[in-house]
Amino acid sequence: MLSRRSSDLAAMLGKVIPASYLPKALMAPRPLVPVVRLYGAIGMPSLPGQSALSLAGVAAQLEAAFEAKGAVAVAVLINSPGGSPAQSHLIHQRIKALASEHKLPVFAFIEDVGASGGYMLACAADEIFADPTSVVGSIGVVSAGFGLTGLIEKLGIERRIYTAGDSKAMLDPFMPERDEDVMRLKALQADVHESFIALVKASRGERLTGGDENLFNGAFWTGRKGAGLGLVDGLGDVRGVMRQRFGDAVDLRLVPAARRGGLLRLLIPNLSAGAALPEGRVSLIDADNLIGSLEARALWGRYGL
Repeated sequence: MLSRRSSDLAAMLGKVIPASYLPKALMAPRPLVPVVRLYGAIGMPSLPGQSALSLAGVAAQLEAAFEAKGAVAVAVLINSPGGSPAQSHLIHQRIKALASEHKLPVFAFIEDVGASGGYMLACAADEIFADPTSVVGSIGVVSAGFGLTGLIEKLGIERRIYTAGDSKAMLDPFMPERDEDVMRLKALQADVHESFIALVKASRGERLTGGDENLFNGAFWTGRKGAGLGLVDGLGDVRGVMRQRFGDAVDLRLVPAARRGGLLRLLIPNLSAGAALPEGRVSLIDADNLIGSLEARALWGRYGL
C-alpha cells in the first residue's frame, strides 16, 4: 500500500509523466470493481454441458468477484428473462450473503431484459440501473404446457401410466386435465408469487411507487418506465455509472465464467450437437437440446426478444 507521501508523489508525477511509464510502486491505486455477467434463462440444464444460469454454475464466479483484492464494489450485469424460481432465489441469496460477508456494495445493470427471475437477481443489489429500452419487472409466476390427449387418440396410441399416489401424475400432458389439479397448481403459484413480492418489497422498500396491484400483476415495463415506478434507481450502463461513482480511473474487471461440462465433452465428443448417427436418426441429446432451446426461446419471446 502506498504511503500518503508516495500517493502525493504519484499524483504529481502523473501530471507530467504518463502512468504507463511510472514504476508500479509509484502508481496511484485504481479502485477495482469486479464485473459478473449473469446471462440466459435460469434453471438447471437438463443435460450436463448445456448452458443455463444456476447457483452451481455461477457460485465460483461470484466468490472470485467478492474476494478480489482491492475491490470497492461488485457490478452484476443481468440479461435474463427468468426461469426457475428456486435457482433465481438461490443466486439472489448468495449475492446478498457475499455482499454482507465482504462489506461491499453491489450494483446491478440490466441489459436487454431483467424480468421475472432475472429481476429477482437484480434485487440482490443495493442499486439497480437499466437502459431506457431495457425490459424490467414481470413480478409474477407462470406455468405452461401442452394438452396432447387428442393427438394420441388420432395416432391410435394408448397411454399407460401407473402411480402410487393420486397426484403423482398431476397435469400429465397425455391425460385429460382435472380441475383439482389446476387448483393445486394455482395454489403453488400463489405461494411462490407471495414470496417473490415479499423479496421485492424488502429489496426496494419505499422506492416503489407504483402500487401493489400495478407492480405485482406480472406486467413488465421499459427501463425508463421502471425508473418511474421505483423498480430501478436510474438509467445508465456499467462504465458510465461506475466512473461517476468511483472516478474515471476505475478498473472494471470482468470475472470469467467457469467453463461448463469440460470433462464430459472430452468423454462424449460433440455433446451439444449429439453423437454421429446414421442418416435420418436423431439422438436423445439432440431431442433434449431442441426442447431446451424451444423453452428458452419461449422465455425470451415473451419480451419481444
